[in-house]
Amino acid sequence: MRAIQKVENQKSNSFVEDVFYRNSIVISLKGLEQNLGRNLFIWKTIDLSSNDFNGEIPKEIGTLRSLVGLNLSHNKLSGGIPTSLGNLSNLEWLDLSSNELFGSIPPQLVSLTFLSCLNLSQNQLSGPIPKGKQFDTFENSSYFGNIGLCGSPLPKCDADQSDHKSQLLQKEQEEDDSSEKGIWVKAVFTGYGCGIVFGIFIGYVVFKCGRPMWIVAKVEGKRAQKDPNI
Repeated sequence: MRAIQKVENQKSNSFVEDVFYRNSIVISLKGLEQNLGRNLFIWKTIDLSSNDFNGEIPKEIGTLRSLVGLNLSHNKLSGGIPTSLGNLSNLEWLDLSSNELFGSIPPQLVSLTFLSCLNLSQNQLSGPIPKGKQFDTFENSSYFGNIGLCGSPLPKCDADQSDHKSQLLQKEQEEDDSSEKGIWVKAVFTGYGCGIVFGIFIGYVVFKCGRPMWIVAKVEGKRAQKDPNI
């Protein structure tokens, strides 16, 4: 940007010819790579794709009113999409794909009437997709990989979200029921097992000892309590 400002302040075009005509860059415009070799200062684009940039997109980027193209794809940017991007009235293409952006798509972007190419795929965006103007022309590929998004051209929000919630609730209920059933079955089988072992033990004692005195005394005592005449 400093180089561009320096060129614009030059009274002579010799600096432009010496510098810009001898250098070139490759930028991605609307998904296509193009080699720009001349008059680079007239291209009002920012392409910072495929770097390791992290953090949030600065809201100050919304002050670049003359910006035509913005490509910040394939980075590690997080946070939400700044609402200030809605101020870029000349923006024709916007690529924020393959980042870690979350939250909703700002409705302010609907005001970008020149926006013909939008790529927000492979993020963590959620909520309804804004409606109106250019947003009515974008296809599913613009939002691919954001499982939380809903609304045209994706499935409707109400039905999709309610179905998703009901499926989650049903799954949780099934897991809870299965867990409770498993605990109950374990308790029953444990009780049965203890009873069987105790019964076998008593049977063995009776078989070996005939009528054990302590058992007979206990039984006879209970009978005596019930019937005083015994």
